[in-house]
Amino acid sequence: MPHASAADAAVFAEPTAPVRASWTAHLSLATLAVFMAFMTPIQILLPLQLEHIDPQGKNGALSLVTGLGALVAVVTNPLAGAWSDRTTGRFGRRRPWILGGGLAGAAGLVFTAGQHTVAGVAVGWCLAQAGLNAMLAGVTTPIADRVPLAQRAQVSGWTGLMQSFGLVLGALLTTQLITGVRSGYGMLAVLTVALALPFVLRHSEPPLPRELRPALDVRTFVRSLWVSPRKHPDFGWAWLTRFLINLGNALGTLYLFYFLADAVHYGDPGTGVLILTVVYTLCAALTAVPAGALSDRAGRRKVFVVLCSLVMAVAAVVLALFHTWPAALAAAAILGAGYGVYLAVDQALVTQVLPDAADRAKDLGVINIANSGPQVLAPALAAPVIAHLGGYTGLYTATALVTLVGGLLVHRIRGVA
Repeated sequence: MPHASAADAAVFAEPTAPVRASWTAHLSLATLAVFMAFMTPIQILLPLQLEHIDPQGKNGALSLVTGLGALVAVVTNPLAGAWSDRTTGRFGRRRPWILGGGLAGAAGLVFTAGQHTVAGVAVGWCLAQAGLNAMLAGVTTPIADRVPLAQRAQVSGWTGLMQSFGLVLGALLTTQLITGVRSGYGMLAVLTVALALPFVLRHSEPPLPRELRPALDVRTFVRSLWVSPRKHPDFGWAWLTRFLINLGNALGTLYLFYFLADAVHYGDPGTGVLILTVVYTLCAALTAVPAGALSDRAGRRKVFVVLCSLVMAVAAVVLALFHTWPAALAAAAILGAGYGVYLAVDQALVTQVLPDAADRAKDLGVINIANSGPQVLAPALAAPVIAHLGGYTGLYTATALVTLVGGLLVHRIRGVA
């Protein structure tokens, strides 16, 4: 890297100044925007749209569309993160990607809304995923860029909570206020951009000096997307822990709409998803920020990850054993309490094992493959489990086992308490 002054190098420095409440609030709104745009179609709009297009093949169609979209996410997120790391200009490295990705994702949602074939929906959802994952690359990195370690889990608790609240708000709007599939996509497109604007417009960030931007070399650039787990074992174990816990979460939630309809026989599965999500989010809200504050105060992360994996596994066991509405409510409460802890503490843990400050967004993009990758794998695993290995009992048993293994592997991380 070329020689740079101390002021120039500040863009890569470990943050020490606490961030203000307004900064956290506006980043949380941007996070809410991207996850509302991600999760509401997966849980509500895509199942409704595909059920109308192909009632007999809806399970396979949903698996195909969400799997292809997740594959696009796997590729787009680290690439966008790598380009964010090398973005120069007075607006900084992250905000152009938040706004640009939000606009592109909104366009993809609008395109998806107008489709009347499974192939058309798949293309539209892939376009939306590409834009939204570029936005996600910008949204997830400011915590590592700007938030000191003593505040990191607490801030992560607020932004992590928005992941759950995004589905609540999106489900509420698309099942109670704006009930049409096309208008639901349109509303999400507008909110994706609008909720990102406060952070983009009101909070500056240190720009990357041009002399610190590495020269473009395609081979080096592509090779940089691989972070060797042998050279950086803590990063590798953190990635695997997140992958397995998110795989368990994906297995448990991907078919929730159909689980309520076909196993629980709930009369209005769309409203049922909304109710369960509200319960889930309220319980996550009760644990996320307090657990983050406690983790920051204690300076410990791993014990909280183990705890949350145990709690989430219990929720999956409840769903495996009891296909009733009261059991689903209880499982939602238990799962929310566990996942709230996970959202706060795991994100803080991950920011402590990043190999290079100059590649934060790229490395977090690689980490985010552990979020989107399970969305590719889960449909391939869930559909045959439901069909041949015990139906929803087999599915939620697998969910519990995968989640538990993921939590226990966190002990292999040595550089974080």
